[in-house]
Amino acid sequence: MSNTKATPVQKHVTDFVLMTIGTLIMVVGIYFFKYTNNFSTGGVSGISVILGHYFPSTPGTFGLIINVILLLCGYIVLGKSFGIYTTYVTLLQSGLIWVLERVLPMSSPMTNQPFLELIFAVSLPAIGSAILFHVGASSGGTDIIAMIMRKYTTLDIGRALLISDCVITFAACFAFGMTTGLFSILGLVIKSLLVDMVLENINTNKCFHIITANPEPIEQYIIHSLKRGATRLHGEGIYTHEGREVILTVVNRRQGVYLRRFIRATDPSAFLLITNTSEIIGNGFRGVN
Repeated sequence: MSNTKATPVQKHVTDFVLMTIGTLIMVVGIYFFKYTNNFSTGGVSGISVILGHYFPSTPGTFGLIINVILLLCGYIVLGKSFGIYTTYVTLLQSGLIWVLERVLPMSSPMTNQPFLELIFAVSLPAIGSAILFHVGASSGGTDIIAMIMRKYTTLDIGRALLISDCVITFAACFAFGMTTGLFSILGLVIKSLLVDMVLENINTNKCFHIITANPEPIEQYIIHSLKRGATRLHGEGIYTHEGREVILTVVNRRQGVYLRRFIRATDPSAFLLITNTSEIIGNGFRGVN
């Protein structure tokens, strides 16, 4: 069930555009909503918020320093497997925040509604992170520590990162008081749920099982109009024992609307089974490695 594949250059360009967009979304949430409210929901940005409270420097500066140190550790320990995507996103994010602190300094929150700001402080970075995960990148930070730990230990990395995020978040209670600390804890809970939700929605495609006695027009439409592949299976009705062809194909949501309309107009008697799927591994979709 192959799909028309983009050239390597086109794929890299698309990936870098998406990474830039995802990073910009993250930066807006971190700088304009998280830093100004002292929300600490784990990761390097959470550590930076707390360090910026105790030491005479800005959270953006601490974030830049920590991320550069982690990048160097990543290259020393992991070598080429570390990846240029993570390097690009980490430096872009840290650099943009550092520049914003000097070009557009903010000494107080944008509104007097902390819960509203918490929603933006959590949802924007979550959306940005989901976009990065979608192209196989990450924002670096504590993810680099996880990569190093994965190489040398058998620890449950996900659980270790969750514990570290909880410790950083609880530290906000002591640094900024219980109100900000509780907001930070709530933000951590929302973040843990939101990233998976957004990522699943981005990856959602439509899986069609089409049972028909006239498969050729449908197959031609899938191949030539939608530029997708399909697999034909032979089936038999268990009541009538009449032969039927089963076409299996996966398309995106927009193409799914077009395909459904075409089938209804071409073969009204066709039986359609349409399901959502976000985990597709194979040629034209996600790599098998």
